[in-house]
Amino acid sequence: MSTIAFRLPATCAALLLIAAAPPDQGRVAYMIDGDTFRLESGERIRIAGIDAPETQPGQARCRAEIALGKAATARARTLFDGRTVTILRVGRSYNRTVARVMLAGRDVGSELVATGVARWWPRWQRKPDWCVRARQ
Repeated sequence: MSTIAFRLPATCAALLLIAAAPPDQGRVAYMIDGDTFRLESGERIRIAGIDAPETQPGQARCRAEIALGKAATARARTLFDGRTVTILRVGRSYNRTVARVMLAGRDVGSELVATGVARWWPRWQRKPDWCVRARQ
């Protein structure tokens, strides 16, 4: 019981520090896929709240998803490869920083969804199925 009493305040304090952290800026070195990129600093960033199709056979559900994933990666490259972005960190996942990403005052996730290469992926929801359109 006393261990929990000590851990809870420490966890809450850590979360408050993350939430209060000012946004950072960094230059995009390259796109890993349509929703993940690496900064010149080496940090991997996963764009929060969206999902782009997978590009790797071991992760994609179908061949059509891989083709869509390559198109999404290409579109994301044209949007912000080599450009400076603002990063609002919201968490971590699979050794990546999860963040809202802004480019010239615009939300990158919204831009990718608006162009059709990504879908909204609310937290705790199932991952979008990119193969449904291919089967229809």
